Amino acid sequence: MKITEKDLDFLRSEIKKYVSGKRLAHTLSVEKEAAKLGSIFSLSKDKINKLAAAGILHDITKSLSTEEQIELMKKYKISLTQDDLQSPKIFHSITGAHFAREHFPEFTDREIFLSILYHTTGKPSMTLFQKLIYLADYIEPLRDFPDCVRLRDFFYSVPNINVSHLDKTLLLSFDLTISNLVEEKQFIHKKTVAARNYLLLK
Repeated sequence: MKITEKDLDFLRSEIKKYVSGKRLAHTLSVEKEAAKLGSIFSLSKDKINKLAAAGILHDITKSLSTEEQIELMKKYKISLTQDDLQSPKIFHSITGAHFAREHFPEFTDREIFLSILYHTTGKPSMTLFQKLIYLADYIEPLRDFPDCVRLRDFFYSVPNINVSHLDKTLLLSFDLTISNLVEEKQFIHKKTVAARNYLLLK
């Protein structure tokens, strides 16, 4: 699948129908960060444009209520695990992947679909594309939460960024996420634990 600059302009215009305000600003910032990360890892222009498209689409259903998310899941016949049911904050990643594929099929191939699906929990054995979307969402420059700032500073702290450093950054991100959830006495999705343990053992 090839995505052109004209396609990205179209998606930037369309996404305004689904997100607005700070969420729109975040979305467009994730798009830029994803493209920047693609450049850092010397990906092709076609791949960088795909990362940008995934960044634009990643939060497409984030503005919907929990009830609306559940209705979408029924529509798409999505079977939720017990972990999913205990983690309503990740619903938008599940519905978003399916919604993007339904409404923008020409821009949502399997690679983009899966990057949207796992951009909140992560998972073991993530592809480079999935890792970059996950990280772009976490460290885009408009995010000023202490953990986001810490992770962004860590990622950009070395002169030569490579896959090994990317994995160390993701490991730190999972540690920060899990620590926060423990502190808040919140449920931890097993995909996040598995993603963290996979990188730790790797």
